[in-house]
Amino acid sequence: MQHQIASREDWLRARTALLEKEKALTRARDALSAERRALPWVRIEKEYLFDSALGKLTLAELFDGRSQLFIKHFMMGPGQAHHCVGCFFEVDHVEGILVHLQNHDVTYAAVARAPIGEIEAVRRRMGWNFPFVSSFDSSFNYDFNVSFTPEQLATKSAFYNFRQTDAGMADLSGNSVFYKDENGQIFHTFSSFGRGGEQSLGTYGVLDMMPKGRNETGPHHSLADWVRPHDMYGKGGTVEGIGRYHAAGCGCAVHG
Repeated sequence: MQHQIASREDWLRARTALLEKEKALTRARDALSAERRALPWVRIEKEYLFDSALGKLTLAELFDGRSQLFIKHFMMGPGQAHHCVGCFFEVDHVEGILVHLQNHDVTYAAVARAPIGEIEAVRRRMGWNFPFVSSFDSSFNYDFNVSFTPEQLATKSAFYNFRQTDAGMADLSGNSVFYKDENGQIFHTFSSFGRGGEQSLGTYGVLDMMPKGRNETGPHHSLADWVRPHDMYGKGGTVEGIGRYHAAGCGCAVHG
């Protein structure tokens, strides 16, 4: 790896010039965050019911006594054998911050369309402790535009990331935020999809400061080039461009 070499004085001049741009970006990000919080809210009129390891839970009960709820739409449909490395990567960041979120009036939960038994098998294997529930018997995923009907897939016209597009598969990922007021009314305040999830990826914050940066130089030029479920590093396998991991020797049609 070759790079320009400079004196300490020249480095300091270049670093100081870059600092001004960093400060401008910080101010712009603060302003954008304020605009995000100022978005209008939508009242949730429908009653959603989820399956958890402890039984049925309503959307209101997912708040767990707090007024703010962050939901990770986890890309995992019924019977899905090959899981999304991006979703695994994102929720891996949560364990250490859960206690801080919970003590600042925020509950974090993941929701997937897979049945709760399949979710629990993955959760136990990965050692995750955050709430992870199933929307298998609910329209929740469809209403929040992260799961798609056979008709939408056949016509290649689904609403995802705020536009009509070819979703390409039955379940995709995203994040949604909800607020519950003192009267128990629930409001949808924000959602993000695609690269909107990067705000949750603290690893990228470190990599972006490193000499090699994100170093995503494989065939996909994304995290699919290198991220694996954390128990699969060093064990080979491949990742599709859409992010699904295949263990070494799985023998499925993707490798044909």
